Amino acid sequence: MKVVVVGGGAAGLAAAYALRRAADEGHDVDWLLLEKDGRLGGKIWTERIGEFIVDGGPDCYLTEKPWIAQMAARLGIEDHLLPSDDDRKKTFIYSGGRMHELPDGVWMMVPTKFMPFVKTSLFSWPGKMRMGMDLFVPRRVDGDETLADFVRRRLGRECLEKLAEPMVGGVHAADPYQMSLQATFPRFLEMERKHGSLIKAFLAARKRMASTASGNSGRTYFTTLRYGMQEITDGMADVAGRERLLTGKRVVRIEERGATPRYAVHVAGDLTYPADAVVVSTEAYTAAEFLRPLDGRLAKLLDTIPWTSAATVSLAYRGDTIGHDLHGFGFLVPSVEKRKIMASTWSSTKWPGRAPEGHALLRVFVGGPHNQSLVELDDAAMVRVVRDELREMMGITAEPEFARVFRWVKGMPQYTLGHLERLEAMEERLAEHPGLYLCGASYRGIGTGDCMNSGEVAVGKIVGA
Repeated sequence: MKVVVVGGGAAGLAAAYALRRAADEGHDVDWLLLEKDGRLGGKIWTERIGEFIVDGGPDCYLTEKPWIAQMAARLGIEDHLLPSDDDRKKTFIYSGGRMHELPDGVWMMVPTKFMPFVKTSLFSWPGKMRMGMDLFVPRRVDGDETLADFVRRRLGRECLEKLAEPMVGGVHAADPYQMSLQATFPRFLEMERKHGSLIKAFLAARKRMASTASGNSGRTYFTTLRYGMQEITDGMADVAGRERLLTGKRVVRIEERGATPRYAVHVAGDLTYPADAVVVSTEAYTAAEFLRPLDGRLAKLLDTIPWTSAATVSLAYRGDTIGHDLHGFGFLVPSVEKRKIMASTWSSTKWPGRAPEGHALLRVFVGGPHNQSLVELDDAAMVRVVRDELREMMGITAEPEFARVFRWVKGMPQYTLGHLERLEAMEERLAEHPGLYLCGASYRGIGTGDCMNSGEVAVGKIVGA
């Protein structure tokens, strides 16, 4: 069986890795991967700049999601998994012109410890009382709603604006007023259904975690890899076999041949690769273009997924010039503050080894749904914007030793209301094309691990067919 994987990001490389394993296990698969860019890894991009380790895209993953840890174990780099330094895990919210420490016991956006919540300066007293009303707000019967509507209904407007929007919406670089709750945070709906209250649900979760703490004493919320997230994509590429991972190959159309193999994958430059199965791991809008000759209705559905753009700017400083103790993981900026940055991660605090001794590394997020135009700035202009914001918000006036900009134009898919229904319609169209599979961030999870799992699941369907 001939298999072509289109796209060499985390999902595509996981599919390639799975195909290599299937071949090694005796499955009759002859495969290759086509990537339009000159490098593999997609948004997983780590650079070593001197002794600094700079991640341009995702810099970690949620520890509770198992796929990256499982892959690291298979690749023999399990000992490179690096938990966040939770001795300094403070997070701050920039609100009303100053930093407020996120109170201890807030999980996602839900308070679970009484005294820290009562004492916090982040929320007004009416806001605190409204959040407490979650204990009494009735369940919603059924149906989807936006994340904003859900949070406002259960915890109130102040929680939405100061906490949920920057913390939860920020993960997706998304507008909570458009996000489908069922597609992005279905666990919140399940918590409401089961417990009748988010506070009760998270208190129950805390109790469960406490009862098993002895077996997970080193577990943290976030995990990365010692030498950056690219360790995982490089590892998959090495095991898959780089001779089968072809860069600079832009797919322009996929057609059915009316013969065996079923598909013809056409690449710019008049190259054609026959395939019995095709795993498409590119962004949905890219897939729409080369799938349009095959299925216009499927392409139209793919085009309905909206996207936002974002950028990260990493800045390196000598520690004695920064004028800030950086005792924390960083800060989030609610959009109601009308600032030009979304957040900043203090990378050298959060992750051991990201900067040499006596230095600091900060990562700043620009763009998202409210400041798309900033992503279009050239590097120098974007760095000026970021430095101006850090000066006003953190008091940092020092010249950085370097600044590195990574842009992700149309890099974040938006799971808006109706997303799950669109996926169902796509599945109906795919049923008309046996051997054609979609995977990656556009569909059922934007995290690196989610993408990798989707690539492996697609290959499982091929070799199990």
